[in-house]
Amino acid sequence: MADKKAFVTGHPIAHSRSPKIHGHWLAKYGIDGSYQALDVRPEDLAAFLGSLEQSGLSGGNVTIPHKEAAFALVERRDEAAEVIGAVNTLWLEDGVLWGGNTDGLGFAGNLDQYAPGWAANGPTVVLGAGGASRAVIHALKERGVTDIRIVNRTLPRARELADRFGAGVSAHSAEAVGELLADAGLLVNTTSLGMHGDATLSADPAGLPDHAIVTDIVYVPLETPLLAAARARGLKTVDGLGMLLHQAAPGFERWFGRKPEVTPELRRMIVADIEGH
Repeated sequence: MADKKAFVTGHPIAHSRSPKIHGHWLAKYGIDGSYQALDVRPEDLAAFLGSLEQSGLSGGNVTIPHKEAAFALVERRDEAAEVIGAVNTLWLEDGVLWGGNTDGLGFAGNLDQYAPGWAANGPTVVLGAGGASRAVIHALKERGVTDIRIVNRTLPRARELADRFGAGVSAHSAEAVGELLADAGLLVNTTSLGMHGDATLSADPAGLPDHAIVTDIVYVPLETPLLAAARARGLKTVDGLGMLLHQAAPGFERWFGRKPEVTPELRRMIVADIEGH
């Protein structure tokens, strides 16, 4: 089928780099298709999703603030979306609107690329208890991490997540972060601290063991204060951009029938775009 059309929707959506990522792949693989950003207000989302087939759209991505609403609106969900409680990828299958979540796959794929063997590195400390944290914890459990420590300003939210994910996941207040880091092999920031020039350090990596890996899902700036402090301390760091690139790949394959590669060339292009803004 020629000219398959896909989209990303959010409100606002102008900031999204997804059209650049998918546009790069469409050109690279010579696929007759398009991928565009569509600004849909929350009150219009149900009508928009209901009209995908008539609009000739194969599916798309969903970003802030629509991920939870899309979860409720789709007809079927994949296992990751069910566990995470949010949808970021939509596709039509035999006229049925499916919702999936590829954020966890994106998180794991990024670490696989830049810190192979990460899942066997020891206990993991996860900062934050929002939607991104749910995707990260799901990925950690899928990869066999057996000691996951959620740290959040409000302890009840962390407890809610620990209960949701069960065995091997514990909840802690921010005050406990120092002792939790002492034997941790992976530190993950899922909060917005450090984004867009916010100099707040989400946790001090000084307390981590020498073999620890530090990653941040924030990717603007590419090197957040947390990653800069970890690098200065001589620790392995992985920035958040790869998560964005890897989470895009499963949707592309569904809509356009080709499994795309996350290459250094694609990364350089998106880095140039981030640094140009």
